[in-house]
Amino acid sequence: MSLRLGDTAPDFTAQTTAGTVNFHEWLGDSWGVLFSHPADFTPVCTTELGCAARMKPKFDERNVKIIGLSVDPLDSHIEWAKDIEETQGTALNFPIIADEDKTVSDLYDMIHPNADDTFTVRSVFVVDPDKKIRLMITYPASTGRDFDEILRVIDSLQLVSKYTVATPVNWRDGDDVIIAPKVTDEEADAKFPAGFRKIKPYLRLTPQPNKTDKTESTSA
Repeated sequence: MSLRLGDTAPDFTAQTTAGTVNFHEWLGDSWGVLFSHPADFTPVCTTELGCAARMKPKFDERNVKIIGLSVDPLDSHIEWAKDIEETQGTALNFPIIADEDKTVSDLYDMIHPNADDTFTVRSVFVVDPDKKIRLMITYPASTGRDFDEILRVIDSLQLVSKYTVATPVNWRDGDDVIIAPKVTDEEADAKFPAGFRKIKPYLRLTPQPNKTDKTESTSA
């Protein structure tokens, strides 16, 4: 059965470029991004892994661990890492899973036979600290991912996990957010001391709660 948003991310133990990893244990209380690559020594993947390595501090700031996957063996990953550092100017600084037997690929439905019955598609899974899948994106092999967009979505997911809000179209960290329709105006006055703009009964905008001095989270 295919995975869906809200499902528990399948656990696994696998060999990686950083040693043996048990996925749930490795995540601990962090968020996680698991993303797959069709094969080693491919041009698009090389640029992606270099970008992810450069951006790792931004993921660290958000308490997010990143881990890649390819169906090639570990020794191939190690050799590929040399090319990545040479061509992208950044050494790999996160694990890459060696999924030669396709165990993890099958768990996460990363192989799409109508596209390619051998290699994984470019899957992205964002997993929260409760090990629930919060985001799934699938790209074709020919299209590189936008890691700024992945960070943007993580910012949104982390925000809405704490506050009863949603993020509007093209939202970026620091922009106004939407108050969830289930929150009454009276409740909104208490939860969002910075105030809100009522455009329609179902569309109310408020400054991003964690950017203001005094707010109330949904956990309060």
